Amino acid sequence: MERRMKALSLASMLGMFLILVMGALVTKTESGRGCGDDWPLCNGKFVPAYTIESFIEYSHRFVVGVVGIILLATTILVFLYSKRKDAKWYVGGAMFFTLLQAVLGALAVLWPQSSAVLALHFGFSLMSFAFTLLLYLVFTKYGEAMHRGDGTRLSRGVRMSVWFVLIYSYVVVYLGAFVRHTESVGGCIGWPLCNGQVIPEFTGSTGIVFAHRVAAAVLGLVILALFLFVRSQAQPDSSVYQAAKLSLIFVTLQIASGAFVTLSIGYEIYLLASLLHAVLISCLFGILCYFGITSLHTEEHNVQAYAAPRLP
Repeated sequence: MERRMKALSLASMLGMFLILVMGALVTKTESGRGCGDDWPLCNGKFVPAYTIESFIEYSHRFVVGVVGIILLATTILVFLYSKRKDAKWYVGGAMFFTLLQAVLGALAVLWPQSSAVLALHFGFSLMSFAFTLLLYLVFTKYGEAMHRGDGTRLSRGVRMSVWFVLIYSYVVVYLGAFVRHTESVGGCIGWPLCNGQVIPEFTGSTGIVFAHRVAAAVLGLVILALFLFVRSQAQPDSSVYQAAKLSLIFVTLQIASGAFVTLSIGYEIYLLASLLHAVLISCLFGILCYFGITSLHTEEHNVQAYAAPRLP
């Protein structure tokens, strides 16, 4: 039965990841109104007339429905047969945020929503993916570190910092989604400067994009600092060290992909860069969630007993 739960949790995780990418595609191609004001039908039909916008939007809806069924089956099996309480929390969280983002998506079609509300949609999808990722990891070799730890000792300050970074990363994600839904991408021309200035005027779309850039830069710096502190306290083969290293790698790639989005020339390249940006932030957030869970199961480390962080 555990093999079935592992297979279904993997399918749920991959499905949620696909939903994230397809949701970003819907936003980037402005296909959100591809099915008009109808839900769950598309322009009043079960199989709509073919247009690019309707195909993208209806495909997204279809995938959400299929993944929802898979997740429901996973939820039933986990609650009936799994002895891991954390697995039940993860699958419950995944189901909750999946339903929430589906309801929000339906409301966005039926009634016009503000950009601030629409930006929540990607965040809820990201939470669904993170919960399914954690659920899948429960049934892998990483599950034990998430349940009992691997003997690593971290100071209380570092453990708190991990969760601060996780919460802050979600804020950065929301700002990025807000940039997309307010169509503010063109507010800053060029990179790393914004319209040729180090600090541009904080107004309109320029202010929105610049705020996101600053928040992303700060995220990169705090993850670097966190990696250095974890490196000074944990062994290279420990779960928290590996999570910290991967977090640093992915936040670096994420910042680079943000520059790629800004500097991309042509619609096709811009669309590819934007989807890459969404994929990388999803991977980063998932790793940070795993980092946060494993940090909860580390033992207290005496801060006075070790030297300052080693430089890489």
